[in-house]
Amino acid sequence: MTGYLEFTIDKFIFRIADDRFYTNDGLWVKLENSHLRIGVSDYLQQRSGDVAFAEIKPAGTVLVVGDELAVIETIKVNISLVSPVEGAVLEINPLIATSPEVINQDPYETGWLAVIGSKVPEGSLQNLVDPQSYYLKIKKDAEKELETK
Repeated sequence: MTGYLEFTIDKFIFRIADDRFYTNDGLWVKLENSHLRIGVSDYLQQRSGDVAFAEIKPAGTVLVVGDELAVIETIKVNISLVSPVEGAVLEINPLIATSPEVINQDPYETGWLAVIGSKVPEGSLQNLVDPQSYYLKIKKDAEKELETK
């Protein structure tokens, strides 16, 4: 079962799922057997605003690290999300097309973006950060942002 690291800044509660790895840009990657499920962290979705539209590369797309995986449009910004792993898109979340707000409502479970097939799934996690390191990074970032307001 997924546990969470949490912290509160001002009126916002940020949660970090402890069973996956993270990019410094706010994506999470969860190893599931020989596949990698990718989504947007709670911190990124809260900072970006309500998701109005999301376009994810279709199944069959082959990605290398740094290729665009998805574009998310929110009420505040448009975000290009780059793939943190190498592999082929096996599946995209069918809910995103009709209910992109699921990213905001449940970013760690039903709001995932895509499943990637990788020849070396465990090796794909090498350049990512563990939950505790991501927690410390975003907590520091959030506190710094609050100080500048």
